[in-house]
Amino acid sequence: MTNIRIGLLGIGTVGAGTFQVLKRNQQEISRRAGRGIDIAVVADLNAERARQIVGDDVEVVSDARSVVARPDIDVVIELIGGYGIARELVLAAIESGKHVVTANKALLAVHGTEIFAAAARKGVIVAYEAAVAGGIPIVKALREGLVANRVQWVAGIINGTTNFILSEMRDKGLDFQAVLKQAQQLGYAEADPTFDIEGIDAAHKITLLSAIAFGIPVQFDKAYVEGITALHRPDIRYAEQLGYRIKLLGVAKRTERGVELRVHPTLIPAKRLIASVEGAMNAVVVKGDAVGTTLYYGQGAGAEPTASAVIADLVDIARLQGADASHQVPALAYHHDCQPAEAPPPVLPMEDVVTSYYLRARVADQAGVLATITSLLADAGISVDALLQREADEVTDFSEGQASQPQTDLIILTHETREGTFNAALEKIQQLPSVLGSIVRIRKEELD
Repeated sequence: MTNIRIGLLGIGTVGAGTFQVLKRNQQEISRRAGRGIDIAVVADLNAERARQIVGDDVEVVSDARSVVARPDIDVVIELIGGYGIARELVLAAIESGKHVVTANKALLAVHGTEIFAAAARKGVIVAYEAAVAGGIPIVKALREGLVANRVQWVAGIINGTTNFILSEMRDKGLDFQAVLKQAQQLGYAEADPTFDIEGIDAAHKITLLSAIAFGIPVQFDKAYVEGITALHRPDIRYAEQLGYRIKLLGVAKRTERGVELRVHPTLIPAKRLIASVEGAMNAVVVKGDAVGTTLYYGQGAGAEPTASAVIADLVDIARLQGADASHQVPALAYHHDCQPAEAPPPVLPMEDVVTSYYLRARVADQAGVLATITSLLADAGISVDALLQREADEVTDFSEGQASQPQTDLIILTHETREGTFNAALEKIQQLPSVLGSIVRIRKEELD
């Protein structure tokens, strides 16, 4: 068979890793693919740096559009990132009949419906294993390995930067800003870490996983997104005392009313394997009705781990090159012409999500405060699962003219309740004169 010719768009960290792994393991990869895989041309605005990486054997150009237009290119690897030029190039490659491999979760989470529809019309593959959890083959697991299952939920630590920050805050007792600065110095966090620490990166990824797991459209705009910037050291410590650890979790859950799609800090029981995932590592848990609970763990970023996923997609394409489009694995796991008559389940608004909660209130240390708060929860139909009362480490500042008074931290874990119901009760508690500061609320998932 003739070799597959690749046009590589962008040779930054992942692009360079892809080139190096393909070169190093060329014989092994060719034997598995059944044919050779050759990077024929690389496009990068910094052509000089690109030539230093690939040497003289690979053509280097600065115009990515020229690569997409070339008839001798079979597959385009898009590693530019972002929503703009990347979308234009991917759609142009599809229109010209080329397969596409991408690690661009942001592009697919926002424009995936358009891109996958265009690929289906042209009978080409858009492969994106590297877009979610780096080197962990979670896309293939959901699309192929677990096809016999009705997936009940997917939950994942799918952003290494935030997991590193939370691990350091727990292990070293540091505050958020100090650890963020450390993460930037070590290269775990970007100079502008907004996408990571605000949960947007994780939301892109869980949006894709929800579409694969439940056969729903890609709907990033309906995901609830909350980052880790408001987390405090006492809450991490109190969670430990209660037998939990706090992780930024992406959750996609099937319910009778619809699909929950959310990213937020979450208390997870310390006895769960996923709670032990530390540093910049990633892990995804999938619950299927037949297989039960399965865990996928590994490096979620980095040059060669992500390159591993990119090349796995290339091998899949090489194996299917020339096959009828109906034999391809659907991009989002489900064949559109076999969909049930009813509409896909809706993504639920956050107010309708049912989960349990951690609540911490700084309160005046006086008789009746605990009884008043638990009474308000009971009036809303919210039952208490556990309770701690701890002496406050630091005294809350009072407004001018207000006398200082003894303070305590009141920590409550609740049983499951509807988010809207909990929010209404929380508002009433916040208004109590005995509550001395803003109440901290963190969602809790048992993952059992």
